[in-house]
Amino acid sequence: MKKLFFIPLLLATIFFGCKTNEENSTLQLVEAPVAKKIAKELTLHDDTRIDNYFWMRLSDDQKNAENPDSQTQDVLDYLNEENNYLEEVMGHTNELQDKLYEEMVSKIKKDDQSVPVKDNGYLYYTRFEEGADYALYCRKKIDGDGKEEIIFNGPEMAKGYAYYGIGSQSVSENNKLMAFAIDTVSRRRYTIYFKNLETGELLSDQLSNTSGSATWANDNKTVFYTTKDPETLRANKIYKHVLGTSQDDDVLVFHEEDETFNIGVAKTKSKAYLVIYSSQTLSTEFRVLDANTPNGEWKIIQPREKNLEYTIDHYGDHFYIKTNLDAKNFRLVKTPVTATSKENWVDVIPHREDVYLQDFDLFSNHLVVQERENGLRGIRIINWDGGEHQMTFNDPSYLAYPTSNLDFDTNILRYNYTSLTTPNSTYEYNMNTKEQVLLKQEEVLDANFSPDNYVSERLYATARDGVKVPVSLVYKKGTQKSADTPLLLYSYGSYGSSTEATFSSSRLSLLDRGFVYAIAHIRGGQEMGRDWYEDGKLLKKKNTFTDFVDSAKFLIEEGYTSSDHLYAYGGSAGGLLMGAIVNMNPELWNGVIAAVPFVDVVSTMIDETIPLTTFEWDEWGDPRKKEYYDYMKSYSPYDNVEAKEYPNMLVTTGYWDSQVQYWEPAKWVAKLREMKTDNNLLIMDCNMETGHGGASGRFERYKRTALTYAFLLDLEGIKN
Repeated sequence: MKKLFFIPLLLATIFFGCKTNEENSTLQLVEAPVAKKIAKELTLHDDTRIDNYFWMRLSDDQKNAENPDSQTQDVLDYLNEENNYLEEVMGHTNELQDKLYEEMVSKIKKDDQSVPVKDNGYLYYTRFEEGADYALYCRKKIDGDGKEEIIFNGPEMAKGYAYYGIGSQSVSENNKLMAFAIDTVSRRRYTIYFKNLETGELLSDQLSNTSGSATWANDNKTVFYTTKDPETLRANKIYKHVLGTSQDDDVLVFHEEDETFNIGVAKTKSKAYLVIYSSQTLSTEFRVLDANTPNGEWKIIQPREKNLEYTIDHYGDHFYIKTNLDAKNFRLVKTPVTATSKENWVDVIPHREDVYLQDFDLFSNHLVVQERENGLRGIRIINWDGGEHQMTFNDPSYLAYPTSNLDFDTNILRYNYTSLTTPNSTYEYNMNTKEQVLLKQEEVLDANFSPDNYVSERLYATARDGVKVPVSLVYKKGTQKSADTPLLLYSYGSYGSSTEATFSSSRLSLLDRGFVYAIAHIRGGQEMGRDWYEDGKLLKKKNTFTDFVDSAKFLIEEGYTSSDHLYAYGGSAGGLLMGAIVNMNPELWNGVIAAVPFVDVVSTMIDETIPLTTFEWDEWGDPRKKEYYDYMKSYSPYDNVEAKEYPNMLVTTGYWDSQVQYWEPAKWVAKLREMKTDNNLLIMDCNMETGHGGASGRFERYKRTALTYAFLLDLEGIKN
């Protein structure tokens, strides 16, 4: 591998924001890393692809080895060279990055506390002490003396760890024991521990290689948990553990042998049933067991069928089921607990062509329904004994959703509300009187901040096939629409995940410097209903990319910005979006940020040993079938890098990423460097200590945000 050779720095700063190659070549002072090439032939369907950077892929055993082999060392050398290059070319922005970081964290309340959640006689909450990166996990008795119990001391527990992820926590029905999960690698493989909440004692039981959650039976000694395949990291087995016994003695309850399914275990809100769920993109299956009889037999609600999806909860003598059976936008049905197959399902909320049923929540007197209409999520309250009403919200784009409603016998609904201009707010809403109380609104510690200082809009861009694509925007009052206005366009567009218009205090650092921030609600998400998702997956995936490009062109045509000041951002599957749009329309963007990007689509979807591959074939297609292989290859960012000019680009990844392996962005960056004909900036930030979600600390994560914002601001010539 070629080692970096740094030309002495002759100027105080490096300028790379101009799109003119001649100017960039004059001022480019640092030599970029050049990765070695080892040709690897990959042949399928009589088609051969040459991958010169396949060697960058390491196994978990190689990554975890105490003494790295030569290949591992080569990979580490290359990633470190990329990080060194990043530091060199972005070094002139260090002061700006520091300023942005301090600015962002200064807006966050340092001694903050969450709104307490009621559960089984206790109030549970987290709180941060001044300057702490990790929270204290606490509880108080509702009818007690108000004395606080500190269950976990996050700052103490995380000491000495570069990454410390506290996963799910669950309390036994007698309130005496807690199961909790810890991940110190950022690989999403958790160890479950148990704590006696009365004595503070940590029990000897430990459950390794889990997905991070444990579900208690009602006997207060039996828990059910999920383990992962050590290679693919697919959750595939559920075990039963009795406290005081070894994990080696745990009973295998369920083994999901279909490699396209992922599994988990939970409990109904009524706490009457334990639930095992198996799910893939187009099919689900649920098993239930009386929570009072953990050694009993599990019963299947409805056997799995292709294209049949459903989720369940329990109330009284019925299971309530959200399903797509004869209902593309889903409907709500119920069935007796004694007769659960689909032949017994009776409509509670019928299917509607123009309304997507998102979720539901059961209360003793009310049914609460989350629905999406015209791209916006709403909340409808239905009385079991008759009558209903719709909650109303005023912002042009917003997110409202019920949250933490663990209490069944109440007329009070807790919900969260946020918009592009409104900080996250938690309300309690009386479902009978319609009165509501604001419990807490996220504090923005800035004397100059007011939601009234910012403007939110919702527009519709026309895609090339005539479809109207919603676009949500926010900017500071006084920001002028012009060809010189910088605009950052964000989207995701996969898995039916809807991109919501939510508030971000860190985003103010861009808005206050004149940026417009926009979200393109493109196909592949589910904002406009199930068809919106179906039209952005499999053999229609390119609609996701063209919707984003057409939204960008619309914003330019409407005078909000120009290609000289237009930027794009997306992460994970949204990083695939970034890779596709820079291949399709590189001239449209001055800069692009691709976070943990999924860019080597064909190779990943072929390889069944890579985490997430097998149960994602229904999202992207199975490349073992030539039709899907050809289509996938036609848009896969890595396979379509060409000898042409690309925009300025910042790529981020994590060495321990289990969702999108680090080698995808690393290979992509290496190939872009080899092929691109411009002198625009191409940099990669590989965090050697984290995975897909980045840093675990509350404030640490903002350092990468500061880097990305500095990248954008520097391209705009904004120095402070």
